[in-house]
Amino acid sequence: MSPVWRRGKGKSGGGGTAGERVVTLIGKPGCHLCDDARAVVEEVCGRTGARWEEKDITRDEELHRAYWEQIPVVLVDGEQHTFWRVDPERLRRALEG
Repeated sequence: MSPVWRRGKGKSGGGGTAGERVVTLIGKPGCHLCDDARAVVEEVCGRTGARWEEKDITRDEELHRAYWEQIPVVLVDGEQHTFWRVDPERLRRALEG
């Protein structure tokens, strides 16, 4: 398993709720777009209760190969949701929908 920089803890919920969803932010240190994406992910997950984690692309060769040209990348439950810029409303809808 790749290293995780930070984990946010959401509220637990019933079947299919945002609290059971996991958002993964894939980025690297010193990346201003990653900093912007982190702020959006942290805010939206805080509002919806979804858990989130952050993975450093420079410490995981598989993530590096898959996503280097797209960072920051946001996954929702392991599936790619977006890259470069994170739209907070689109992420919220994905977590609550």
